[in-house]
Amino acid sequence: MWVSTKAQYGMRALVEIALSGDRPTSLKTVADRQGLSQQYLEQIFAVLRRAGFVESVRGAHGGYRVARPLDQVVALDVVEALEGSLAPVACLDDEDACERTGQCSTEPLWRDVDDAVRRVLGAATLADLVRRRDLLQIEPLPASFSAT
Repeated sequence: MWVSTKAQYGMRALVEIALSGDRPTSLKTVADRQGLSQQYLEQIFAVLRRAGFVESVRGAHGGYRVARPLDQVVALDVVEALEGSLAPVACLDDEDACERTGQCSTEPLWRDVDDAVRRVLGAATLADLVRRRDLLQIEPLPASFSAT
């Protein structure tokens, strides 16, 4: 499994869109804020729209907004929509992909890797990622502050 820029940028862009709440945000704005290609974001958002994660709003103040409550947008679902299978080896998705499926001493290792990735991504929601981003916006404590 290799997470491409499609999933990385898609998740970052979803956080940007989520920060605007119900107000639509243009992909140009997202591209500028995140330092990403607007054309690439358009391709990514076509997938996200078809998968029901975002909706487009037409008009002068149009753009995209998240189509579901933020706590119902699970990172695993978004990454799978953008990437397809997350399996680290083909035999986990297709038993016919390898003649040694079921008789391979490394198969349990790859299943554990797959399970771990799915567990982490399945536990993270867009609401979590927005909260994490908000935490990054907190000003650092002054150097003279001491916790005693």
